[in-house]
Amino acid sequence: MRNAYMTDELEAIYDQTVEFVANEVHPHGNAWEEAGKVPRDVLRQMGALGMFGLRVPEEHGGLGLGMLASATFSEALGASTFAGFDVTVLVHTDMAGPHLINSGSPEQHAEWVPKMLSGDAIFSIGVSEPDAGSDVAGIRSSAVKDGDGWRINGRKMFITNAVYGDLTIVAARTDPDNKYGITMFLVPAGTEGFEVATKLTKHGWLCSDTAELVLDDVWVSDEQVLGTVHRGFYETMKNFQNERMVLVGMGVGAAQAAIDLTNAYTQERKAFGGHLFDLGAIRQRMAMNQAKIDAVRASMYHAAWMHDAGQDNVKAMSGVKAWGCEVVNEIMYDCLQFHGGMGYMRESPIERLVRDARILPIGGGATEVMLEEVAKRSYAP
Repeated sequence: MRNAYMTDELEAIYDQTVEFVANEVHPHGNAWEEAGKVPRDVLRQMGALGMFGLRVPEEHGGLGLGMLASATFSEALGASTFAGFDVTVLVHTDMAGPHLINSGSPEQHAEWVPKMLSGDAIFSIGVSEPDAGSDVAGIRSSAVKDGDGWRINGRKMFITNAVYGDLTIVAARTDPDNKYGITMFLVPAGTEGFEVATKLTKHGWLCSDTAELVLDDVWVSDEQVLGTVHRGFYETMKNFQNERMVLVGMGVGAAQAAIDLTNAYTQERKAFGGHLFDLGAIRQRMAMNQAKIDAVRASMYHAAWMHDAGQDNVKAMSGVKAWGCEVVNEIMYDCLQFHGGMGYMRESPIERLVRDARILPIGGGATEVMLEEVAKRSYAP
């Protein structure tokens, strides 16, 4: 077993995912980076293998597993070394999809869950705005009642999967007198007034599509309200620990891949009458990096286990998100350094891994926000 939290089923998920990325992602990832998108047929392959249903209850056609499954899946995806691919999948399965599963009506489940599982519909989550990222309560997009539906206006920023995706779960303010008075809506692509304003060009995650969205008098029916009116803020909070965790998970998988690549490179690279790995300064730093990522991995799985055991894991998972994503970036820095000039070249996987890792301390709750979550829970009783 890879760690104390593994089961035979989780081990099989890890192995299947690592095999999939080796066969279907590694050979094509560079082309996807150039195109700025992950082909839909690859996502449908994953759907056919059951990869999109790990957290979906059995009554809806999934496996009904817990947070440990998402930890396993996200770490295995990180082995792809193409984090843009990883996040395309994880936004669908673990950031947007859970809102539908947790808050959807039977009719919404019947319409969208089969498409979610198969990959015929790819989801995005539309919360962040130009003036509101980690501060969900600060969103300005609004929705007002209009007949038997709602009229939505506003803008959304940094929305992954929104350019080529099929359904965006949009958060909008519905109670202007309550900063937490937010409602979630299901808004399919192609809805009148709902458009991609800009396909954003990013520092990393190049094969994931990211958009600025505009909602200009978008009308949606009451049947498209997801969950309870005015309760969307609280419904969003329910999934935040999972969202934070999968970002750590993909970082752990990527950092392990970077360590393995760097150990192999330095053991082959001849220098100073031997190999780079013979130098104590290098091999000891890499040994420390391995110890660090082992600790992050263990902390992440433990926080996931806490959730599955019915315990409050907000403090633990927030701490793992804050510390773990910073550690991943520290490791990436060393790995590029020890590749020398080759590590700075675009042809090097290490160069891509370094760029892709930089967003991890920002997305899903910035490090500083996560530390505040820990600090607020650290007052003496």
